[in-house]
Amino acid sequence: MVKKKKIAILISGNGSNMRALIQDMTRNNHPAEPALVLSDRIDAKGIAFAKEKNILTKVVNYRTFKSQKTFEEILIQHILDSNIDLVCLAGFMRILSPLFVNKFKNSILNVHPSLLPLFPGLNTHKKVLSSGMALHGATIHMVTNELDGGKILGQCIVPVLKGDTQITLAARLLKQEHILYPKIVRKFINGEDNPFLLS
Repeated sequence: MVKKKKIAILISGNGSNMRALIQDMTRNNHPAEPALVLSDRIDAKGIAFAKEKNILTKVVNYRTFKSQKTFEEILIQHILDSNIDLVCLAGFMRILSPLFVNKFKNSILNVHPSLLPLFPGLNTHKKVLSSGMALHGATIHMVTNELDGGKILGQCIVPVLKGDTQITLAARLLKQEHILYPKIVRKFINGEDNPFLLS
């Protein structure tokens, strides 16, 4: 029997993409298992879900640390203690420094709500609506020391509809993220890192 890879999922809020990843990993044919859920916020609702699934959870409240270095050192130690093979950022709202990224080089994935390289950073739904674009999307990419600049592993596309608000557009896209992210995690663990488009 092939040993499953261990995944750590980092969240800051509801963790809806975390839930999608965990639910996919409950299937017998999945090559990985959720071994750790880490949050930087004590009020992250996703932590309760992970606990219900009997997954190890840790909260490292960034507000209690005077430096990012100390904060990240604690994150790193929790991940090392759990013998993690892959780190998945799922709505984790902290920008990670080279200290963290280089420690887990080529083993960190992120979901970003835009069709990278378009609209890196925050407020992507607002930017898309302001741009007048007819399409929006999300990207799963490798995390590097360049913000939202790592290798693109997969993307999904949704239409921008007349009358869309940031809320309606974000909700439409999130449904596709929940399909895309688990697919890319499977492909990545199986050694397939060629770009994938969910259409």
